[in-house]
Amino acid sequence: MMNSRDSSQIQTPNSDIARRRNDIAIAPRRIIVKEVNWLGDLVMSLPALRAVRTAWPKAHLAVLVKRELAGFFSGANWVDETIPYVVRRGAAGIGDRLKITRTIREHRFDLAIAFPNSFESALWPALAGVPHRAGFATNARSAMLTIKRPIPRDARDGHQVDHWLAMVRDTVGAVGSRADCALAPELGAVERMKSWLAARRKRPDARLVAIASGAAFGPAKEWPGEKYSALIDILAERWGDECVLVGASAEKERCERIAAASRTGAVVAAGATDIAELIAMLSICGAFAGNDSGAMHLAGALGIPTVGIFGSTNPYRTGPLGPRAQFIWNKIDCAPCLARTCRFGHYNCLTGIAVDDVAARIGPPGGSPT
Repeated sequence: MMNSRDSSQIQTPNSDIARRRNDIAIAPRRIIVKEVNWLGDLVMSLPALRAVRTAWPKAHLAVLVKRELAGFFSGANWVDETIPYVVRRGAAGIGDRLKITRTIREHRFDLAIAFPNSFESALWPALAGVPHRAGFATNARSAMLTIKRPIPRDARDGHQVDHWLAMVRDTVGAVGSRADCALAPELGAVERMKSWLAARRKRPDARLVAIASGAAFGPAKEWPGEKYSALIDILAERWGDECVLVGASAEKERCERIAAASRTGAVVAAGATDIAELIAMLSICGAFAGNDSGAMHLAGALGIPTVGIFGSTNPYRTGPLGPRAQFIWNKIDCAPCLARTCRFGHYNCLTGIAVDDVAARIGPPGGSPT
């Protein structure tokens, strides 16, 4: 998927950036960024990608990303090209990897930036002969990188967004900010989602609140379903809101149970959207509440009032970004354990979060959440 952009001129970086870029002989004309592999991580890597775009505004900027995540960039007109890929299991994956390498070579990139710390994300551009290859020196991949730096403390200990900001800063001198996380939906997808919702909503004039009740990581990140059912009713009865339950196909059954257990009901959209449509769906909503998940990160980056509900994970490390994003966390002695399931079996970090507290943080339509 390509957008047109003039890449015929070599761009000269500003003086502040230039001092950090001694390892690149010339300003690159064609840049490929190997993107990260999870939806939430894509959002948190956006500021670093924006920094690369700002450093070389006229260069051709491409992202290499898993096929199922390619729709994330459908509304990003500042990215020139999205190169989706798939790596299958077993012998078929060998051919897939060769295809990826061949695609990179055919595009004749002169700078590759590996956002993931994986060995393979550095191997592919090296095999493709990209002359400048940047990334953190970790996981035995130093020999494949021409511009490499150790992971600094601010990338290890701070918010995950700082990991990628530090990487592009220390390797290619692209300086960015956490605030550069804004996400835009694809206009066509917005129209499709408006039509989809219009056929299913009972109260089309009510504020629509998105709820993400699932989490791919496991139950230690999932607020109990009965609490979500109660939240749907409180929002409807207190402020007249209508809720839409979003998520992956695997979460559809859970979402249907939550909607059925509520008195006021909700629209179930889990499994009905691809990534571009999920972004569009969330952009239509007036607020969001949900677990630490990809949908939570999307909502925050879209600028809608967002409440992330945290259990086993650390919101100071992976909390939602965005000007109207916040989190609620019941930090008990064993939290954050970062486990998929509770080793004690009680899940008190989640069960201790009250429905009223989440509703208060969402706040009334047009009002100020607490």
